[in-house]
Amino acid sequence: MKTLMTLVRNNIREYGMLIALIVIMLFFQIQTDGTLMRPVNLTNLILQNSYIVIMALGMLLIIVAGHIDLSVGSIAGFIGAVAAVLLVRYDVNVWLTVLISLFVGALIGAWQGYWVAYVKIPAFIVTLGGMLIFRGLTLALLAGESVGPFPETFQKLSSGFIPDVFGNEGFHITTMVIGVLLSLLLVYMDVRSRQNQQKYHFEVTPFPFFVLKNVLISGAILGLCYLMASYKGLPNVLIVLMVLIVLYTFLTTQTVIGRRIYALGGNEKAAKLSGVNTTRLLFTTFVNMGVLSALAGMVFAARLNSATPKAGNGFELDVIAAVFIGGASASGGIGTVIGAIIGAFVMGVMNNGMSILGVNIDWQQVIKGLVLLAAVFFDVYNKNKSGS
Repeated sequence: MKTLMTLVRNNIREYGMLIALIVIMLFFQIQTDGTLMRPVNLTNLILQNSYIVIMALGMLLIIVAGHIDLSVGSIAGFIGAVAAVLLVRYDVNVWLTVLISLFVGALIGAWQGYWVAYVKIPAFIVTLGGMLIFRGLTLALLAGESVGPFPETFQKLSSGFIPDVFGNEGFHITTMVIGVLLSLLLVYMDVRSRQNQQKYHFEVTPFPFFVLKNVLISGAILGLCYLMASYKGLPNVLIVLMVLIVLYTFLTTQTVIGRRIYALGGNEKAAKLSGVNTTRLLFTTFVNMGVLSALAGMVFAARLNSATPKAGNGFELDVIAAVFIGGASASGGIGTVIGAIIGAFVMGVMNNGMSILGVNIDWQQVIKGLVLLAAVFFDVYNKNKSGS
């Protein structure tokens, strides 16, 4: 019993929101008479939250490094407008448009990263300015009008589904194969991480709980893939998300640059004394955020099949809330990719469930604000308790 209590206490940040997500899903599944978990609604849930998840991965690194980015929604809206103008007004090739848009996102991230990392202006001020700048540029670029529709190839970035290479009708076998491979990959990475911790004599989760965690995660992935396979299969954007999740999980847990970002947020002076180029590292995290915001902007525009002057409004709040709700610390140095994903889907399930139940949008905002406040309070409370 003592071991169990110690395990819960040491991992409550990691598992607390996962339990909360399960409880929230069960609540809305019951309240919506099973509508929440229907394959068509799950597909909509993924499409509605894909761009939030993409930006949450970048925001995680920013927050872990001890900073914040308020401009991500405006950047996403601006890049969506850039892509629309290139595709519709100038008839630029789709893939060239994607590359140009990502490059512009990187330039925007570099612009903001320069002021934060090299000039030492607080990120809050720089990105607040960026929010206003790129919101204004979006309005100017679109001249206050919506621009669309887009070529079918670009639309499929958000609305398309992967083909079934097995050619089966009624059940998408390729989706189940991908689910199995993804589960095996995540288990392999978790085993590798555990072995590295044991190698350096770090405390690890007891083996039975380690097995249970991987069984539950694999079961959830396979269950989701089964439901999706019974509809149209996996959306294209979900494949993009899976690749990004695996890539950023590897980056944050298995690479030197990942460990340095955590060191930067935990104690910048100590990291600098250890030989870490903290200025360049911080600059890189903002460039990365710009690229992911650009990708999210294109996904959102593709889903709407047009770029609108108000695209991206309020995205930054959902993205920041997702990272904090997922267990990242407001003071930096703590946070995980899986936690950010869980946080994003907590927000997404709440939005989706409340919409199905017909909850007024005003009250939805109130409830989401209270959940964010509770998550940050939980972080501060645990930090004070462990420090006492």
